[in-house]
Amino acid sequence: MSEQNVDLSQLPQDARDKLAELDLELSEGDITQKGYEKKRNRILAPYVTKEPSHAGQTSGQPGGSGGTPHGGNSGVSGRSRRSDNHQRTSVTSHEQRYLSEVRQEAVKEALAQYQSRPKNLPLPSKRSSVMTARSPDRHQRDSDSDDSDDDSVANEGSLGSSGGHSGSHGTPEVSRAPMLLPPPQMGGLGSTGGTPASSASSVASHQTPPPPHQMSNKQQQPLPPVPPHSDNFHTRLSNGDEEERRRREMTEVTDLMRNITSFSPGPSQPPMQPPDVTNNTGGININNRAQSDDRITRHHRAQMPGRQSSASDEWRDALYNFPENWRGTGRWKVSNKIQQLLNTLKRPKRRPLPEFYVDDEEDLEIAANPKDPNAPKPEGMVMTPARGEQLMIPSGLPRSVEDAVYRYGSSSGYKAPVATVLDANGKLSVSLTYGKLLSRSQKIAYNILNKLGGRGEGVVMPGDRVALVYPNNDPVSFLCSFYACLQAGLVPVPIEVPLSRRDAGSQQVGFLLGSCGVQVAMTSEACFKGIPKTSTGEVVSFKGWPKLKWFMTDNLPKPPKEWQPPPRLTDDSPAYVEYTTDKDGSVKGVVITRSAMLAHCRTLTSACNYTEGEVAVCVLDFKREVGLWHSMLCSVFNGMHVIFIPYSVMKVNPASWMHMITRFKASIAIVKSRDLHWGLLATKDHKDVNLSSLRLLLVADGANPWSLSSCDQFLSVFQSKGLRPDAICPCASSPEALTVSVRRPGHGGANAVGRGVLSMQGLSYGVVRVDQENSLTSLTLQDCGQVLPGAMIVVVKLDGQPYVCRTDEVGEICVSGSAVGSQYLGLQGMTNTTFRVQPLLPDNTPVAEQATYVRTGLLGFLGPGGLVFVCGSRDGLMTVTARKHNTDDIIATVLAVEPMKFIYRGRIAVFSHKVLRDERICVIAEQRPDCSEEESFQWMSRVLQAVDSIHQVGIYCLALVPPNHLPKTPLGGIHLSETRKKFLEGSLHPANVLMCPHTCVTNLPKPREVHHDVGPASVMVGNLVQGNRLAEAQGRDIGPMDDEDGTRRHPQFIADILKWRANTTENHEILTLLNSKGQVATSLTCAQLHKQAERVGCLLLERGHVNTGDHVALIYPPGVDLIAAFYGCLYVGAVPVTIRPPHPQNLHSTVNTVRTVVEVSKSVVVLSTLSVVKLLRSKEEKVDIGKKWPPVLETDNLPKKRLPSIYKAPTPEMIAYLDFSVSTTGMLAGIKISHAGATALCLSMKVACELYPSRVVALCLDPYCGLGFALWVLSSVYSGHQSILIPPSEVEVNPSLWVSAVSQYKVRDTFCSYGVMELCTKGLGSSINMLKTRGVNLSCVRTCVVVAEERPRVQLTNSFSKLFSGLGLSPRAVSTSFGCRTNVSICLQGASSPDPSTVFCDLRSLRHDRVTLVERGAPHSLCVIESGKLLPGVKVVIANPDTKGQCSDSHLGEIWVNCGHNASGYFTVYGDDGSANDHFNAKLVTGNTSESFARTGYLGFLRRTESIQSDGELHDAVFVVGSLDETINLRGLRYHPIDIEITVMRSHKKISEVAVFNWTNLLVVVVELDGQEYEALDLVPLITSSVLEEHQVIVGVIVVVDPGVVPINSRGEKQRMHLRDGFLADQLDPIYVAYNM
Repeated sequence: MSEQNVDLSQLPQDARDKLAELDLELSEGDITQKGYEKKRNRILAPYVTKEPSHAGQTSGQPGGSGGTPHGGNSGVSGRSRRSDNHQRTSVTSHEQRYLSEVRQEAVKEALAQYQSRPKNLPLPSKRSSVMTARSPDRHQRDSDSDDSDDDSVANEGSLGSSGGHSGSHGTPEVSRAPMLLPPPQMGGLGSTGGTPASSASSVASHQTPPPPHQMSNKQQQPLPPVPPHSDNFHTRLSNGDEEERRRREMTEVTDLMRNITSFSPGPSQPPMQPPDVTNNTGGININNRAQSDDRITRHHRAQMPGRQSSASDEWRDALYNFPENWRGTGRWKVSNKIQQLLNTLKRPKRRPLPEFYVDDEEDLEIAANPKDPNAPKPEGMVMTPARGEQLMIPSGLPRSVEDAVYRYGSSSGYKAPVATVLDANGKLSVSLTYGKLLSRSQKIAYNILNKLGGRGEGVVMPGDRVALVYPNNDPVSFLCSFYACLQAGLVPVPIEVPLSRRDAGSQQVGFLLGSCGVQVAMTSEACFKGIPKTSTGEVVSFKGWPKLKWFMTDNLPKPPKEWQPPPRLTDDSPAYVEYTTDKDGSVKGVVITRSAMLAHCRTLTSACNYTEGEVAVCVLDFKREVGLWHSMLCSVFNGMHVIFIPYSVMKVNPASWMHMITRFKASIAIVKSRDLHWGLLATKDHKDVNLSSLRLLLVADGANPWSLSSCDQFLSVFQSKGLRPDAICPCASSPEALTVSVRRPGHGGANAVGRGVLSMQGLSYGVVRVDQENSLTSLTLQDCGQVLPGAMIVVVKLDGQPYVCRTDEVGEICVSGSAVGSQYLGLQGMTNTTFRVQPLLPDNTPVAEQATYVRTGLLGFLGPGGLVFVCGSRDGLMTVTARKHNTDDIIATVLAVEPMKFIYRGRIAVFSHKVLRDERICVIAEQRPDCSEEESFQWMSRVLQAVDSIHQVGIYCLALVPPNHLPKTPLGGIHLSETRKKFLEGSLHPANVLMCPHTCVTNLPKPREVHHDVGPASVMVGNLVQGNRLAEAQGRDIGPMDDEDGTRRHPQFIADILKWRANTTENHEILTLLNSKGQVATSLTCAQLHKQAERVGCLLLERGHVNTGDHVALIYPPGVDLIAAFYGCLYVGAVPVTIRPPHPQNLHSTVNTVRTVVEVSKSVVVLSTLSVVKLLRSKEEKVDIGKKWPPVLETDNLPKKRLPSIYKAPTPEMIAYLDFSVSTTGMLAGIKISHAGATALCLSMKVACELYPSRVVALCLDPYCGLGFALWVLSSVYSGHQSILIPPSEVEVNPSLWVSAVSQYKVRDTFCSYGVMELCTKGLGSSINMLKTRGVNLSCVRTCVVVAEERPRVQLTNSFSKLFSGLGLSPRAVSTSFGCRTNVSICLQGASSPDPSTVFCDLRSLRHDRVTLVERGAPHSLCVIESGKLLPGVKVVIANPDTKGQCSDSHLGEIWVNCGHNASGYFTVYGDDGSANDHFNAKLVTGNTSESFARTGYLGFLRRTESIQSDGELHDAVFVVGSLDETINLRGLRYHPIDIEITVMRSHKKISEVAVFNWTNLLVVVVELDGQEYEALDLVPLITSSVLEEHQVIVGVIVVVDPGVVPINSRGEKQRMHLRDGFLADQLDPIYVAYNM
């Protein structure tokens, strides 16, 4: 507490001494932590500055809420605290008044907590077309009426639970002075989770807000609703220690803002507005990547201006946390949103990170499953199995289920109805008597056994399984077929009617049919007509389904009189197979034996007191579970009459089931809580309802925690209509254990009904704890009745061995008895773990030797009197950070946040999926069509807060999809596993997404701490002690160059060599330029080149008036003119500067780069061709007035003159030419290359690649800078070989040009760029056979080198090798080179070099600047290929870029190079801050400290390989990992953009290109979407999760753009910094920008 208000540096010396002494005592263990804090506070007390106390805030008290222990709710409500006795009472049997709005009140209180916090959530930006864009299949979906909207009934919202009263609890009109935003964050009130409240996003409007005094009432921002008595309201938590700890963390959290540098514009510059990404304000259009131009980063563009404002303005902004630009423009700018996001992230995580980091994933596991010492633990006794009463079988019941049909169908009462169906118009159209049931079922049984198929095909025998395919509005046909199967000895497998080939879960149903061996499907003619057919009239083949014979069950001939059904099968043979769906969507068949079916019917008859002739109304699906057991089996077993109301009728008339009860005086109704809710909403139909005849209202989903609310409301409304309170009977059931428990109708007594108000905090730890009824975080449960007669129930632990739980512990309910399923068909392993469970006592002895139990999949506990309480299901269980949450509870909370306003009630999917070793909760809901962008975002942020407050868990992803867009089950519910699958594969197409990884992910590895106290010398000593080799390597020797003989053998002026070649081998063809058709466009011999160069020299002297040393800009397309102009400059002593010409299609931005290079290089003359000169002087270019070009000379028609003399430089160290290039970071750097450097480079390449005049070399790369320039312009003149010149632009026109030329000229050595390689790989993928027939053969190629300044692209080179191996290309031939600005060629694969070696590095080690080699295929392995061999005369070392100490082989460091062809220095670095001065003469501080090296700016490492070089030495391989300038430092770890980009590329098939960069400590991912705009939001969750999983880093901002937006330079490298500037200057026109919370 004191530390917040005391500056220790200002304390008097004696106080500081006392504190130091106290610290020493604590460190030596002489004092406890508590004593230390007490004494420390005593010392600091006189110096504490007293803060004014704020009303309603008691942040100083440990409980955090008025000092109440455990965060009690004094000040929350007017009710008095319950007595301790009441708290200790177990699940109460008294029925107190239950408030159905409890969850909504809880949510409102939770949200009220957030109103005193700053609202600083950035609203995602969305292109307007995306807001209205709809997917093609969305139109037809919207027209579907078959939705499952639980409140889509007329006159919605008459009740509190459904949010109908939300208007009455609405926000009161704020009459105080209007305020744009709520008050500031005060004291220790830390934002404990989720995100700030609803009015956050409403500030983010796109209009400028008027000044406060002008705001009308309508424009005032409403605050979230405040519950009564909330003056002293403070954060309410169920655990006081938790609050105290969070408060303490608030003081310790480091402020992210310290790392953000704010820039101010210069005095002459106007203050710049922060950039905006939500509107396209024009600017540079970079939406066409084809130009691949180099862009120069103007550094001021990326800088954030400081805001000029008065002190009072700043104070007011800080207090009310206004957006920075609220006074000026009303637009939200990128920087503001990032600023907001950082403010949101400043608050502490819920749990501190574990205090250690070992480079292994186990830490993530441990952090994801922390052991909380304060977690509640079960304290009860080990439970004993609960037994049901003895099953008394009433006399007079049929002997078996089939016998019932005989009995009632052949007796005098055969005309009694068995089933009646309500049709779509509400008329009782179809009715079936018991007599008809008997005759029809016999007819079907006879025909299917005897008349099926023909010519011996498709015959079924007793014991075979057959599918029953009937729609939900035809229970009569199903009933007849089901009993026909029982009579014929067949095993029915009821399934849903397939409606299309893309049905949700259809493939899994096919798997079930295949595993059951089903060959025949029984259906009705009407249903068969609706099944999709092919053009020939056959049923389409559904995905995964076996071939079926379809058997129609109507209009069949009668069986002969003498026909008898086959003899009855044994009791343990299967009676029917019921399907069940797993959490992951897999479908399993549960086998119910004949004895279990009979026992189940008897048990339910006894429990529900069924008698002959009763009338029941059924709304459920009659094909499975409760609907099948009660309306198909028990009803016939007891001779009852069932009125079936199909789901489609219920949607039209939700009160129809109550009208049927009234009309037929029905005594039984079989419904779900949804039907109760729908019935409540249909208020206009209530007047004629009379429910006095009802003795049993069976609620099939009574095990669902939220069914209680529907039951209570239904009773309160319909008690006046005759409904008896004891008629409502919830039941619990599962497909495996059938009916688990049911409340008995009419049973009174003390323990007949139970209700429990439980702490959700306790339940999340698996412990039953009673809570106060008005608590924020309580869950009220109703019982599901008692154990069934003849059964036993025990509760076992969820994980590990099935140990029996204690009485106050939540576990999985297991049932033993005769009425349970027997197995999963064909799945023996799963059968043993589910149907053959032997519960164990703590001493490992079984509870009962003989009895085995069946797992029900229901989670719960047993209350007093054997009452069964269910609080969730195994399928709905989510274990997040070692605490358990249930999907139903989360849904209940989500629904309580203004459910009627924004989303549909019944259309919410909640699931979890594992990311980074922990479960992450995802909520998907269907939003209403009239919900605006801002409203939905506001609602989403409130959901986050509500779930965080009530469940103390963060939501990882919240997505809203358009109406009717979630996959449905046949009965209209949400198909959860299909929704999850679509979400994870990125095909759900949400309309809004909110990701909150910063809040949820608390198990990231500990940030890396760099130890600055360890110097380079210590590191070197450590390496020597450990025996690590110092990283140093060199290429082979060239030989002496200092004597006269060496100079004669190796001339040092390239111009002299051309003159010599023109004299000695004048007719030797040295250059051949090809056009796109593969024809020779131009060819020059040595003499012709020399003469053309002389003419250029004459032009420069006569018309250019060039002096020695002047700089001349050469702006030529790739060709021989460029080469001739280059030598012409050398002949007259000028210094040439080669520049790429502007692109005609993107003139505006490319001509600026050209002009900048001309200016910066100080060129006095421009040489070019006529076509380029026209471009430079074109109308489009005249926008840039005020700047004139230097004199421009075109060289198309040169005078035929000879130079009187050729200039020779006095020393070889003089500059030969300037090499300008734009780096990937957007830096324009010009380097000086001396005459000696140019010839040394040529000599190195000649020796390495064995280049002689007889060789032919093919070049397909740009000739403007780096090694490309040296190969194109210098190498052939120096070595005398013929160069085939292929401009890359011609390959864009004809992708096969390069490989055809290589084959035609039998080229041994060829050089290309990655861009060309990619063009060939993509463009010729399907043309290999065609090229083969044209005679293209690449077996002549010895070396195919990719010229690059980056880490080798392994995937691309492998794809290229694989593709063209069909044309004879040897995979050993393909390799890469490496160069940089300070040395254009360091590594190059030579002619007789060993094969390039490949290693696999551990990615996690690389982030720590360590190199750990792992096996291929190891997790987190990165494949790195050697960047060619070191050229002769080149020496490299690996140095630490910060300390300049030499690294060992096991460290990642900067590659430093020493050789004769290093550049002489920078001519200029445009926009440089002066840090580049030591790049050319850096010296190591350890090891060899005398030699000078050039710094490459690239990180890499060396490895000694097994290969032997030509000189017999072991070969040292150089591995380049990435550019130092582009690395991203997050949490102390070093990430390389390419690694994250590869991960993102893999995350979704519609991503065509990716670039990542960091901005103010946030990782920004820009992806190009190669698809429809409505697919943009699919990418957000997948990108976030995949980067988190593979790199353990959280993505801050995701920007989805159109294809072609990511700028790529001429070498095929991404210009990430240029992209960053475009993003911040709002020039990308993004489809969508997501800010992860």
